[in-house]
Amino acid sequence: MVLTGPPPSMNTQTQCQTMASTERQFDVSKLGSHGESRTEDVVAVELPLSILISSLDDSKSMGITMRTPGRDRELALGFLYSEGLINRISEVSEIKASSDSIEVICSNVDRVILNDYNRISTITSSCGICGKDSISSMLHIHGPKLNRGPQISMKTIESSVKNLRKNQPLFNSTGGSHASAIASINGDIIHLEEDVGRHNALDKLVGYLFSNDQLPANDVFLIVSGRASFELVHKAIRAGFTIMIAVGAPSSLAVEMAREHGLTLVGFAKRESLTIYSSPSRVSTN
Repeated sequence: MVLTGPPPSMNTQTQCQTMASTERQFDVSKLGSHGESRTEDVVAVELPLSILISSLDDSKSMGITMRTPGRDRELALGFLYSEGLINRISEVSEIKASSDSIEVICSNVDRVILNDYNRISTITSSCGICGKDSISSMLHIHGPKLNRGPQISMKTIESSVKNLRKNQPLFNSTGGSHASAIASINGDIIHLEEDVGRHNALDKLVGYLFSNDQLPANDVFLIVSGRASFELVHKAIRAGFTIMIAVGAPSSLAVEMAREHGLTLVGFAKRESLTIYSSPSRVSTN
C-alpha cells in the first residue's frame, strides 16, 4: 500500500493553525454562584473530511463526514471495511490524503454494496447509517462468522473501563470526545482511538486493525465510552469482535442484532455492576 499526500510542513499557515491539534481554545464567560468570570475553555476540534473510493475505472464519493482531524487514513479504511466495500488490506493500492479529503484507490470494490449508497452531502459526527438506500442493506452484515472468543471476568471488565478512562487525553482536556479501544483478556488497553463522533472513533480503531492485518479481532474485546447503538454493534460484528463493552446503554436494535449474531453485549459497565444483554456465557463472576 502506498500512502501519499503532503506532509504537515507543506500545509499553508492557516491549515497548520487549524490542523496542529485536536483541541482548540476559546475565550468564554462562566457564570456561577460567585458571578461572571472570563476564562479560556478547551474544546475538541470538528472539521469536515470528504471520503472517496476509487477503482481502475470509477470513483465515487461517500460524502463528507465531520470528524476530529488526525488518523484520517484509519478512519477511511475502517469506514470502508465496516460497510463491506473492501475486505483485505491487499485490495488497497494507494491512499491520497489532504487536510480535508481522502481517496482510497482499490484494486477491487464490492459493486453491489457500493450501488446501495446514495450519500447525502454532509454526514454529522453522530450519523452512522446516512446514505443507505434501503433498510435491508442497512441490516445486512458482510462479516466473518463470530467464533467462541475469549472468556473474561467482571473484574477484567471493571479494570478495562478504568483503564479506558485513564487513556483518553482528548476527553480529559475537553470532555467532548468519544473513545473506542481494544483490550486484552487481562483488561489492559492495547490500542485506543478518540473522535468527536463515536462512529468515527470505532472506524479509526477498525481501520488500525485492518491496516495491520489484525482482523477478525477475535482474541481481544471492544470497549466504547458511550452508549451501544445499532451502528456500533454492526461495526463490531463486522470486525469480528465477540465481546463489546459499553459504558452506557444499548438500543433495542443493538440488542437484537447482538443476539442474532452471538455477540456478547455488555452495557452500563460501571464499578462493581454491569448488564449483559446477549451471550452471557463469555463473562464470569470470578
